[in-house]
Amino acid sequence: MSEQHLAPAVTGRDHVLGDETALVTLVEYGDFECPFCGRAYPILKRVRQRLGDRLRFVFRHFPIAESHPHAEHSAEAAESVAARGGAGAFWAMHDLMFEHQRALDDQSLGRYAASAGVDGAGVLADLREGRYTGLIRESFASGARAGVNGTPTLFIDGIRYDGPRDEETLVAALEMVAAHST
Repeated sequence: MSEQHLAPAVTGRDHVLGDETALVTLVEYGDFECPFCGRAYPILKRVRQRLGDRLRFVFRHFPIAESHPHAEHSAEAAESVAARGGAGAFWAMHDLMFEHQRALDDQSLGRYAASAGVDGAGVLADLREGRYTGLIRESFASGARAGVNGTPTLFIDGIRYDGPRDEETLVAALEMVAAHST
């Protein structure tokens, strides 16, 4: 692990799976259109399943718009869905976008929002108005301040993790940190 630290710390504004009393926290700065994030998605999902309530998982937006033309709107759509439907809707949208990375145009985002249980037309209106642009840029800036320069970037208990991203190695790293926190 390097010496780069997460800033700001996890707050109530973050998208969180798991309890704050979990033994270890894993934060991902991600981009819904990033192919590397797409490959990490099923691995991180299995890691979450394996660690269960010992892990708190946090997702923060870091859309790399220069490389991924739909990344910002995807992040904004996720925020709109969260505002309209709560945490469960956010995570449903998160999963849908990673599972359908090749179709992240606005019309597809509207369909995914409806599948996540919210008004897809309302989400599209939020995209047109730029309602969540500032929030996404704030998340991006927090990542940049923490040394994020690509996605996915992971932090384990606030310290940047640059080790291997395979399931076994990541689980071992998380379990090691969890063991030291008890």
